This record gives sequence, C-alpha cells and structure tokens, in this order.
Amino acid sequence: MASSSFAAASHLLYPAALVGSSFAPRRGRPAAAVPALRRCRRRAARASAAAELNASAGAAAAAVEGGREFDFKGYMVARAAAVNRALDAAVPVAYPERVHEAMRYSLLGGGKRVRPVLCLAACELVGGREPLALPPACAVEMIHTMSLIHDDLPCMDDDDLRRGQPTCHVVYGEPLAVLAGDALLALAFRHLADPSSYPSDDLHPPAPRLLRAVAELARCIGAEGLVAGQAVDLESTGLADPVSLDRLEYIHLHKTASLLEASVVLGAIVGGGSDDQVERLRRYARCIGLLFQVVDDILDVTKSSQELGKTAGKDLASDKSTYPKLLGLDKSRQFAEQLLCDAKDQIAAFDPAKAAPLLHLANYIAYRQK
Repeated sequence: MASSSFAAASHLLYPAALVGSSFAPRRGRPAAAVPALRRCRRRAARASAAAELNASAGAAAAAVEGGREFDFKGYMVARAAAVNRALDAAVPVAYPERVHEAMRYSLLGGGKRVRPVLCLAACELVGGREPLALPPACAVEMIHTMSLIHDDLPCMDDDDLRRGQPTCHVVYGEPLAVLAGDALLALAFRHLADPSSYPSDDLHPPAPRLLRAVAELARCIGAEGLVAGQAVDLESTGLADPVSLDRLEYIHLHKTASLLEASVVLGAIVGGGSDDQVERLRRYARCIGLLFQVVDDILDVTKSSQELGKTAGKDLASDKSTYPKLLGLDKSRQFAEQLLCDAKDQIAAFDPAKAAPLLHLANYIAYRQK
C-alpha cells in the first residue's frame, strides 16, 4: 500500500471533511473542492515536502501572511496563559480532594492549549471578544484532557507517559483516573452553560447561542464524534489485514478532528458568527484536525519518546494502521501539505489580519516537532 498512488488515496479526505456537517465518509468530490485540490497537488509536487514538515515551528511562525507580520509566539503565550488561569480557577481543590487533585494533575500538567486557543481565535475572527470565548475554550480543554486520561488507560492504549509525565492512572490508579475523566466531562458542560462562568451580563452569550454550543459540543464528542472514532479505532487494531484509507480517515476525523472542530465552531457560535462563517470555520477545523493526526503519525515514527514527551513508536508496536504505514512517509508528508493548503483556502475570505492566528495555528500544526 505504501507504493500506491497518492492521487488515488488523497480523494478520501474531501468527501468526509469538506461536505456539509456530517462526519460520515462519502464518495465523490464536490465541484468547488476540485480547483483547490489541483492547486494543492501542484504545490505539493513542486515543494520538498520533507523539508517543509521538518522545518521548525518558529520558522513557520515568522512567516508573513497577507503582507502582515504576526507575532505568533507572543499570541500563543498570552492566550495560553489566560486559558491556564481560567482552568486553574475552574477546578479548585475541594472535597473529595483526591479526585480533584487527579483532575488538576492532568488538566494543568502542561500542553500547548491548541484547542482553547483555536476557540478564542475563531470567536475574535467573527467579531466576538476573547472573554466571551474563555468558558467554551476551557470546556473543550477539559474534554480533551478527559479523552487523554481515558485513552491512556490499560483498557484502551495502555500508555504510561503523557506530556513527559506519568499518566493519570499510573499516579492515581485506574479507578480514580476514570472518575477524574468523568468529572472533567461533566464539568465541561456545566462550565460552558453556567452564566456565572462568564465575566458579566454584557459578556454572556444569548441563550440560543449557548444551546447551540452545548448541542455542538455534545455531538462532536459523542457517538457521532470522538467516541465513534475511538470505537472504530479499537475495532481496527490487531486485524490481520491493514484497514483501508477511508476507514483510517473516518477514525481520525472523529477521534482527533472532531474536538478541534468543536473548538473552532464553539468560538464562532458564541462570537455571533453567521451560518456561512461557522461552516467555513468548520471545514477549516476538519482539515487541520486531520492534518494534526497525519503529522502525529509522522512524528511517531521519526522522533524519540524524549523528543515527543510521550511513548514513541507505540502505534507501530501495537500494529495500528497509520498514514505512514499505508501511504509511506513521503506521501504522508505530501498529504499533510495538501491539508494545510486547503485549510488556508477555507479562511481566505476573512479579513487577513483577523485570520492571522488561525493561519499560523495551521502552520504550527503542520510544522510542529512534538
């Protein structure tokens, strides 16, 4: 499969990622996606994909988008600090202390805060103010942390290392780790919907927006989203034959991209974005969500555990299907370049200055080294 044509495989992304709001894979490609796809292929063919994806994130951040310099590092540091303060305040140590300590251990134990920053950036892009997006940003990070706690459990991926530290179940035991994840899931919805999470009446989303945001988040993490991806991933592990590319895409559009989609779409909803703006940002998020996984697969076979801060080579050791395994390393890098190109196309219609954070976040995801 690694020697098969990239062109034959790359059609799989577009029906699933760029049509409507359903995750289900579909055959055929929308006419509007064809020119963008052809441009992306030409760019990928001209570029040295290996050099692109091995470039430093700092080099990507220094790039000029739309003729404007953008301090991506400063933006990420400031937004991540705001998110960390909000998360710390949202999960104080309370009785029973042990479960709250486990929640805080995983939630505040590092991480780049890509998902909450995406939420903040999307809100500001459609005209909203950052404080309005902090509660949904915290909610998606709580759910992301829950998914990591549960994903690391012995009954799932059985991992002992996360963000360079022992995983939650290693430190607190399996039962408490399960409860900490469950508590973060419940808290995420409470924090999103509770009026007291927002700064003031003037910075509180109207009830219809909040209801829509709650429904969107539930869809993206339930049996139509993250849970679906994890379930199919478990079913596909250890099979005698490799899974197909469209099945692998289904797994990652649900397991990885769905929460990135929720992050961006929630920001757009609470910020008052139009339906057209929300759907453009949804398509952007699906592209970067799949891009995140393709790059993750590449890093898993090219970096060490020390460099990644988590166990390297685990997918290969457990015989999981990955993009490098099915496409080969070079074609996986080309696929990542194509996804980056299309993500940028989805937000090209927005004000370049306001879109700069999302453009650079896409670059960051593509060029990250861990």
